Amino acid sequence: MTPNGPLRDAVVAAAARDEVALAVQRLYADVQREIDARKPVCAVSGRCCRFEEFGHRLFVTTLELAAFVRRVPAPAAGEAGACPFQRGKLCGVHADRPFGCRIFFCDATSTHWQHEQYESFHHRLKRLHEGLGVVYFYVEWRQALQRLGSS
Repeated sequence: MTPNGPLRDAVVAAAARDEVALAVQRLYADVQREIDARKPVCAVSGRCCRFEEFGHRLFVTTLELAAFVRRVPAPAAGEAGACPFQRGKLCGVHADRPFGCRIFFCDATSTHWQHEQYESFHHRLKRLHEGLGVVYFYVEWRQALQRLGSS
């Protein structure tokens, strides 16, 4: 086990597996189909990336972290209270962003839909962990990035 513990070990091991990346990619494609069907409004305000200001947290799973770190280098420091990948009002890792970012919209008319979709797809993520034999962690995004980035 590395000094940073089981989360880092699990993410590193899963990130090396092609089937993990493919499974997450398929799930994200299904999420996008649901988004395309619902058409929630995104005002490109960047508020969703400023967690403290907007009053929410982003949580990620082991599989999501593995798929992410496979494609994206460690982040540079960002604004305090915000996602370290936020660039102005835009996401600097939009194509690789976690599931919670994909399904979250400031559109008040989509709140109920978002919750339903989150629960449904999160359940699928949990089943993928079981099916792929990857230990399941559910960790706040910025804390996970810090734990993965530290040696």
